Amino acid sequence: MISEKSIKFIVALLSTIVLAVVLILNRKIIEPPLHIPSFVYYLPALNAILNSMSFLLLLFSLFSIKRKNIHWHKKLNLWAFFLSALFLISYVIAHYFLPETLYGDANHNGILEAQELERVRVSRKMYLFILLTHIILAAVTFPLVLMAFYFGLNKKIDKHRKIVRWAYPLWLYVCFTGPIVYVFLRPYYGF
Repeated sequence: MISEKSIKFIVALLSTIVLAVVLILNRKIIEPPLHIPSFVYYLPALNAILNSMSFLLLLFSLFSIKRKNIHWHKKLNLWAFFLSALFLISYVIAHYFLPETLYGDANHNGILEAQELERVRVSRKMYLFILLTHIILAAVTFPLVLMAFYFGLNKKIDKHRKIVRWAYPLWLYVCFTGPIVYVFLRPYYGF
């Protein structure tokens, strides 16, 4: 059996790799191909759906554990984890292919012009707050969720409970704010 120290190292390594891949693709360090497959345009909406479904599953998971139904708690969390993993794959693919979408860029030219900025001046502050907290907390949540699953699946219940006190509300917040970011950005997608 793998030691807990090794698991923590693997989780830290995996978290670092995922964060690096997301940053590299988001900053377009690797040039995307000129041809964008048609399915990619549907990925932002799919990501919002996957996040929403994970959010609901996490709520039902909480209700299940409050009722001491460990069987359903485990199943619901595994499904939420699976959907979040699909989200991550879809998110990485979308960020590889799609150009960056700027909140407020109504003419889709990739530049937030003065009149566009003026139109969204107040709502942009709210959007940026939600987006930044979503991104930062997603990066923090990833390793916490992995460790929570490790402890839970290995029946280290005390450690599971300790980490879930942090991981659960953060994961819930990230799953909730993902679709909100999509709703904010939807009018400004250039496709």
